Amino acid sequence: MMSKPSITAEVDVSVDPVSAFQAFTEEMGEWWLPGPINFWDSTRAIEMRCESGVGGRLIEVYDETGEGLELGRITIWEPGDLLVWQSSIDDVETTVRFLAAPGGTKVVVEARVPEGGRDEGGSAWVRVAPTWFEAWFLRRERVVQGQPMLGRLGLTVYYDKPVAGARWISQVLGTDPTLPLPGEDAGEPWIEFRVGDGMLVVLQREEGSPGPQSPTHMPWIFVDDVDAQHERISAANLGPVGPIFHHGYRAFELEDPEGHRWTIAQAFPSVVYSVLDPDIGSSRTPVRD
Repeated sequence: MMSKPSITAEVDVSVDPVSAFQAFTEEMGEWWLPGPINFWDSTRAIEMRCESGVGGRLIEVYDETGEGLELGRITIWEPGDLLVWQSSIDDVETTVRFLAAPGGTKVVVEARVPEGGRDEGGSAWVRVAPTWFEAWFLRRERVVQGQPMLGRLGLTVYYDKPVAGARWISQVLGTDPTLPLPGEDAGEPWIEFRVGDGMLVVLQREEGSPGPQSPTHMPWIFVDDVDAQHERISAANLGPVGPIFHHGYRAFELEDPEGHRWTIAQAFPSVVYSVLDPDIGSSRTPVRD
């Protein structure tokens, strides 16, 4: 996938550049927002991690050893000033500058794609990092650990004009989506809100979809073993069942007796673990009194 040669985003945080650099790198596992499309493999990802120093890796961690999918290799490491890494999944180079500013630090994230190079998702850091990093600074003093993990139930709502619908939802809930709203002419945006540990997604209304009519709402149910659920539902002939697909998350869709569609998805690792111990809960964000 080709992309623009260079894209940039920035955010202001209320700490000095050295502290901002430390928070960006050492707390990456805290400010990176878990979600269905926020990892290459959300069904296995535990956290995002940044190793220190030149040659350090940006890793989508899959197990307690700290190993997983390498997303990038650090080429410049200048604490309080500059961080640069080369993507391991495409040709994108990402630069993060920490500039002293009134009241704190301006963090500037830039992604560059060389002429003829590929952007297979490496530039996504420009889109997500400033927003999630800023949100983390607004709450990091109130929590023991990072972002809330997803619970067992989610919901998708469909609109003919999803951006306008999402703007209305934002006003009603009094909260912003996980990423800034795109322009009104955005093709098929994924707009995601968090309601407690629940997920609310706004999508473009579909045309010619299965069932008696284009869906307006679709529940999401996260389960421990999506393969076993797919086999059981198919064997019991509980309605039209689609194949399992992988789009960051692993899931399948089915129709209920009245033609309404449901998504059954693989639970995230922390969600699987949390139901084994009710004292853990489905959130990693207990508030300090």
